[in-house]
This record gives sequence, structure tokens and C-alpha cells, in this order.
Amino acid sequence: MSTPRRILVTSALPYANGPIHIGHLVEYIQTDIWVRFQKLRGNECIYICADDTHGTAIMMSAQRTQCTEEQWIKQIQQEHMRDFAGFQIEFDNYGSTNCPENYALCKEFWQAFKDAGLIEQREVTQLFDDQQGIFLADRFVQGSCPHCDAEDQYGDSCDQCGATYSARELKNPTSTLTGSVPIEKSADHLFIMIEQLHEFLSDWSQSGEHLQTEIANYLQGHFLHEPLRDWDISRPAPYFGFEIPDHLGHFWFVWWDAPIGYIASTQQYCARTGGDLNSWWKNIDTEIHHFIGKDITYFHTLFWPAMLKVADYTLPTKVHIHGFLTVGGKKMSKRDGTFIKAETYLKHVDPTYLRYFYASKLNGKVDDLDLNIEEFVAKVNSDLVGKVVNLASRTAKFVQELGLATKYPDDGGLFAQGAAAGEAIAEAYESCNYNLAMRLIMELADEANPYVETHEPWKLRKDPARQDELQNICTVAINLFRQIIIYLSPVLPELVEKTESLLGEQLNSWEQAKIPLTGSPVAKFNHMLKRLEKKDLQTMIDETREENDAQAADAAKSMANPPAESTENQPAPPETDDAATEPTVDHPYSDSDQPLKDEPLADEISFDDFMKVDLRVARVVKAEHVEEANKLLKLTLSLGGDETRQVFAGIKQAYDPADLEGRLVIMVANLAARKMRFGLSEGMIAAAGPGGEEVFMLAIDEGALPGQRVH
Repeated sequence: MSTPRRILVTSALPYANGPIHIGHLVEYIQTDIWVRFQKLRGNECIYICADDTHGTAIMMSAQRTQCTEEQWIKQIQQEHMRDFAGFQIEFDNYGSTNCPENYALCKEFWQAFKDAGLIEQREVTQLFDDQQGIFLADRFVQGSCPHCDAEDQYGDSCDQCGATYSARELKNPTSTLTGSVPIEKSADHLFIMIEQLHEFLSDWSQSGEHLQTEIANYLQGHFLHEPLRDWDISRPAPYFGFEIPDHLGHFWFVWWDAPIGYIASTQQYCARTGGDLNSWWKNIDTEIHHFIGKDITYFHTLFWPAMLKVADYTLPTKVHIHGFLTVGGKKMSKRDGTFIKAETYLKHVDPTYLRYFYASKLNGKVDDLDLNIEEFVAKVNSDLVGKVVNLASRTAKFVQELGLATKYPDDGGLFAQGAAAGEAIAEAYESCNYNLAMRLIMELADEANPYVETHEPWKLRKDPARQDELQNICTVAINLFRQIIIYLSPVLPELVEKTESLLGEQLNSWEQAKIPLTGSPVAKFNHMLKRLEKKDLQTMIDETREENDAQAADAAKSMANPPAESTENQPAPPETDDAATEPTVDHPYSDSDQPLKDEPLADEISFDDFMKVDLRVARVVKAEHVEEANKLLKLTLSLGGDETRQVFAGIKQAYDPADLEGRLVIMVANLAARKMRFGLSEGMIAAAGPGGEEVFMLAIDEGALPGQRVH
């Protein structure tokens, strides 16, 4: 067995100026999966993060809410930690850049740069908001890109052409704080002369070891092919941050103390656990992995390695860079209700679903990731509910009294095949190609489910003479399920916990997937996952849109009725977005008329005509796939007693047979039987929707009994 690796992992520090949203979660879920995988493989791996708490934006937010900066960042940190926990993201330490440890480290790094002669002071002319009385950080200036003329670009880089520039180069600049046209004003600034480290940065970034190929090429083409610009590392007061000890009235720019926050948070971890900071950050045997979005590539691949080099800390082993999240092929939008907060998502949808969906899309490249609602619903229901949980739900209940067989039965090589696939799955996880890992795991599920279908344990259960055979079949099925869950455990920790309760076993090692579980009891099977419904997602989107509309209304009210005090140092208004104007209605709903357009109302009928249709409550006692049909499921319906009907229903794309057994439905009981090539269909079940995946069976309130007429 190989020697365990020692790995320190970070995600980019979330800025303490607003809530976590589903775009942020791409990074933190990706990182959490990688860390859980490393721990499952037996490696010593810690996950370090913190809130990024300094800068003009924090100062403005605190003023706006009439609290201190410290109060503001404390509140935001609590919200961030709550949301991360809701998505089962586990940090070994989650700190704050506004801490004594970080200040001490900032001074240490600063002294190292002074000793190296890499700091220079010079006067800088910068954009200044005269209404607010502050110099404007890059992110508080918008205008047209000086290179491609793209509008609404921030003062540091263009998200259309990728060019970088200073805020003063923007065409038609405006302050995002007040909407005013900023003036130019001069002040002293401190600069890092990073060009002196050009050769080192070129060698490190182009080695092929630390960055994705496309990132290395990007750095070479945009920055390293010419002298590197000096880095403006200070900001004059007023500014919320750490004051520079030897330049009072000046503060370190947020990008100085933010990455150093990785080390400060590690120091807090060491203080709590009795560890040694140098063993993590000054040890060639320790791997350091950063996970970041592509928008902060510049800082993590040039400035941060330069800072570590000068201060004599361990350089990053790998910087893993991912793309942005789009929804339905578009940027996240407040107007469309797709700028979804983590808090809002958790009210309506199981976080397990988002963790799995992101994993199924991430491939270790810098490509943007698209969340398509229809694909989201289909993938979750097909893979997690229909393939994985289905294995346990269809077999576990049959061996609660028997337990698992004492010797693992002959399964035709299925378990051995799954064990052999473990290394390929592990390699995919290691390279952050989670998409490949999920596909390999689902291939195992596709092999396991036909085994259950073929052996039909629900039939064996009825024959007392075949209980040994039933136990063997279920032992195989449960072990194949367990093996798949082990491979999925970095992605689905909550499902792992439920499996552990079912089997009475801790699943905490990758090697467990190679050894079947035998002779153990099986607990009562409890529901693990329900089908994801599109309506839940729509409810979430509608709530998001309403929240953003309310925010925009508050912003408009605030700007229309400003406080009577002086405009100097006046707080900035809340961020707004152009909300779509909704039609006025006399009820709280705004249902679309599209279904009626798609399928107009039928011709009027009499009451007597309606009464000819005999609608009855029925129970699905058996549901089966129809092998030769793409849309049909074969249902056996009970009307009570010995009265049953066989119905072929076009709901295959929307429902898994295992989820239907035992469910009450409404059926047309007096419809003439129809002979089909698959058999005789003796009725219809009531459902809504256009068809395909969008089929919704009508629900029946508790208390209704099979055979009762629907009036």
C-alpha cells in the first residue's frame, strides 16, 4: 500500500459582503468532494477556508446597515457557515481574514518584501467619488472596455475580451456607489515590483505541473510575454482593513491579506489541534491545492506564488481552476429568478441533488457549467432515484428478518467487476474529472439493476421454500448498492449516513468497496431519496424573483427618499437589478396560460355525459418496465379485494416502477379494454402534463380507499 499523502486544500475565500449563492457552490462542492475523496483513500487531508473581510465594499455595507464593520462581517460569517453546512460542506477550519494571526502574517510577508527591495512608493492618480469622499476600488467603477468597447465592465478587467487595465482607462466611467462621474485625484501608493520575479513565475507557471494547460497558455499570452506591471498593494484612508505599520494612513489592499488568510486559518487549525504550522506551509512533503474560479486566476497564479516565494513558504502543488455557472445557457440573473441564494435553495430542494448534478458536470477543465432545469430533474431522478436507491429499496426490505448471507453468493462476477473499476474511478476523482467518475459509477448501477430485475426477489418472497435463494439474491443486490455508495460517498455524504444506518457499518474507506459485506443484519429500510419535482424548482425560482423584486423596490425607495444628512460619507444604496414588470392580478398567483394554448378546452358536455365516466381510486400493486416500449409502464391496479386491472400507461420517462408500487392513483375503471401488442390494457390512469418527462400523476389525500368512486 502506498504511503499516505499529506495535503492542505483551500477554496477561494468568500467575500463577506453578501450571501452564498448556487454559483459560489460550484467551487465549494467541488473542493469538498475532492477532500472527502482524499480522506476516503486514507490520506491526511485538511480543508482550510475563511471569510474575506476587508475592503471598501465591506465599509459601505456596514455604513448602509448602520453597524460596525466587525458586526457586519460577524453576521455574514454566521450566514456563510450555515449555508455551507446545509450543503454538507465540511471545513477543518473556517476563519476570518480580520484576525490577529492574519495581521501578524501580513507583517511577516511585508518585511520579507522590504528585505528583498521589492517595494516602492509613488504618487498615483486614481478615480475618486466626490460624493462619497473615497477613492474608488476597481470593482466600484463601471464603464466601457477600452479595448473592445463592451459596456458595463468593471475597472480591472473585461469579461468579454479578457483584457486587463486600470479603472482610469475605462470609457465613460461611473461610480457604482452613487452613479456619479468620478474625478481624478492623487495620493501616495505602495507597489510590489513583481517584474523582478518574472523568470521564477514563468518557470513555475509553465512547468506543466501546477496549472491546467489552458491556464498556463493564458498566462503566457496575456502577461508573461511582456514585462509584468508593478502591483499597487496599498489604499489610502478611509478603508476597512489592516493599516500598514510603517505607512500610517495607508492600508494593505484586500488582495494582500486575503490569500495570506489561508495560512492564518491554518494557524488557527494548528492551535486548536496541537499541530505545527510549518509542517503544513514550510514542508516539501506537504501538498498544497487551491480551488478557485477563473475570475481570480491572475492573483492565484502570479501574485500569490510570488508572495510565497519571497516569504519562503511552500508553493502551491496545484491550482485547480473552474468556470462559471450558467442557468439554462444564460448568466445567473436576478430578473429571471436564477440568481438563487443557497438559503433559498435549501428551503425547497434537497442539497444532495445539487451536489450530484455538479459532480456529473465537472470535468477538471475551465469550461463553464450549465444548470439546465430539465436536465437537472431528469439526471437526479434517473441516476440517484431510479438506479442507485432503487437497488436498496427493492431488496433491503426482504432481508430484514433473514440478514445477509454468511457467504457471498455467486453473482456472475458483478462485485468483482465493481471492485476492479475502483482505480479508474479514483483516478477520475483525483483529476477532478467528476463527470467521468459519475459515468463509471452509473455503469456499475446499470449492471446491477438487471440482476434484480432478472431474479425478481418480490416473487421469491412469496415462496417459503426459496428463502435461501431470496437471501442470496438480496445479499448480492445490497452489496452492489453498498459498493456504489462507497464510490459515491465523496459526493453524497447524507446518503452514506443513511446507508450506514441500514447496514450497521461505517463506510469510511475506499478499500471497503473490494470486500463484500456478509452475515450482517439489515435494519428496516427507511426512505432515502424522493423524486425531484420540477414544481419544487419553479417554486424556488419564483421565490427568488420575488426576493429580488422586493430588493429592487427597497433600493428605489431608498434613492427616492435619501436621508436629510450630508451626502459626504453617505452609505451606498443596496444593489439593484432590472426586475421584469409582472402583470397586475387580483390573486397572489400568476399561472401561465401556456397549457391552455397548447391544449384548448374541449367541447362542452352534459352532466349525464360526465357521469358515464367511472373514476375510481386504485392501488398500484405492481409496476414493470415494458421492454419493447419507450414510453409505457405495465401497471397492475387493485380496486380492492380480488378486483384488479392491467393498465399500460405512458409514464415511463417520468416515473420509476419501484416508486409507484403501493401508491394510490385515479383510474378510469369502465373504459373498454384495448388490445395492444404488449397485452390487454383495461383502463387509464389520470395524469396531467404534455407527456414525456413532464407527466404528473394526480395525488390522492390520505384516507381514500381502493374502489371508492371519484365524484
